[in-house]
Amino acid sequence: MSNNYRVYQATIEDLNELAELFNKYRVFYGQAPDLEGARNFLFDRFEHQESIILCAKADPAEQLLGFIQLYPLFSSISMRRLLLLNDLYVDEFCRKQGIGQLLLDAAKDYAEKVRAKGLQLSTALTNSTAQSLYEKNGYVRDNEFYHYFLGLQPV
Repeated sequence: MSNNYRVYQATIEDLNELAELFNKYRVFYGQAPDLEGARNFLFDRFEHQESIILCAKADPAEQLLGFIQLYPLFSSISMRRLLLLNDLYVDEFCRKQGIGQLLLDAAKDYAEKVRAKGLQLSTALTNSTAQSLYEKNGYVRDNEFYHYFLGLQPV
């Protein structure tokens, strides 16, 4: 495999291949495989322009190696845009080759281009590999605020 990776913004043309990788990502986080559900979820994000998905490939003809998904948010206090880095995944067979770093760099570049205040993320307490990568890139663990969540049942 080449080390000349390319990162680009995904389009609807990437949907089927991206859905396969997104399904693997969800399985990594303990969810049951659901390729059709993954495809439908991503289709909705593209259809409604609700997220930015950046993908990594070694060559345009090769399969996707990883992706990062960003959701736009806004800060009322600073009156600025910020981005939620919600998903970062590199396929298991090509980890430790710098692809995660390339995706993080691309996300930061994108955030700077849209003049975002910054990128925010959360990761599993047990995902020390990701925590190390984030901290190496200047992400700071929040010790100032508590984060809460209210779960709701579908109606």
